[in-house]
Amino acid sequence: MNAVRDRFGPTLALLYSASFWGVVWYPTRIFEGQGIQGAWLTLVAYAAALFVFAPFARLSFARLRYRPADTLGLLLAAGWTNVAFILAVIEGEVVRVVLLFYLSPIWTVLFGRWLLGEAWGRQTWLMLGLGMGGTLIMLWDPRFGQVPLNRADLLAVSAGFAFALNNVLTRRITHLGVTEKTCVAWLGVIVVSVAMVLVWSTPWPQASAQAWSGVIALGVFGFLLSTLTVVYGVSHMPVQRSAVIMLFELIVGAATAWWWAGEVVSVQEWVGGMLILSAATIAIFRQEPRQ
Repeated sequence: MNAVRDRFGPTLALLYSASFWGVVWYPTRIFEGQGIQGAWLTLVAYAAALFVFAPFARLSFARLRYRPADTLGLLLAAGWTNVAFILAVIEGEVVRVVLLFYLSPIWTVLFGRWLLGEAWGRQTWLMLGLGMGGTLIMLWDPRFGQVPLNRADLLAVSAGFAFALNNVLTRRITHLGVTEKTCVAWLGVIVVSVAMVLVWSTPWPQASAQAWSGVIALGVFGFLLSTLTVVYGVSHMPVQRSAVIMLFELIVGAATAWWWAGEVVSVQEWVGGMLILSAATIAIFRQEPRQ
């Protein structure tokens, strides 16, 4: 009973966050249509979330300076995950983007081996084969005999890669609490967003006050709570299990994209996607071989 109770809270937190990220494409596309580009949107929304949350967070700069490489890695991984995913769902097809993003369990296993010293078994190799095979099937274009990737695809894959690193580092960094990890993550989004604005020379959006108010509300009432629940969830369960629970986002994303945007997923994409999901599902049930 204790084990079930210990899993319920983190699982519920991750399901909430997955649902939010399954529908976040809708308001971000609305704001994009109102003139607020993706990098500016993430910059203002996460700055608002950090501004509201920072007074309640008891930050210890001594702990932040401990193992600075891990903290910097978390900052950059969390920043790129959020910014790249938002840009991907604005530009690309929602289901395709989410499926490519959820190659993250494969990257999680690789990072788990490297950073946490987790051993590999036969189930791990099966999972890797299914995930990579599913990706090739989903992206393969028989007309050209190759795998064409657009910018949204690349952003989605890189966001999943960064998400896996973010989850492993969140679990590895035990000297920081949930609030401190959350502030690091949001600061990372701000840093990456500023870098994108500067690199792409994106001017300040000429949007209405109502649109900017909506972006701030999305940051405070959306990104703030969803980030807290992710950090809490992945800090209290194995990284593979948390990655699979977050797959609920795909269900929410597919349903809302079909309902609100009329997006239709091809048979080829579903076949490849099911292999990716099968690979991710194996992660939660695989037994860790002893070293």
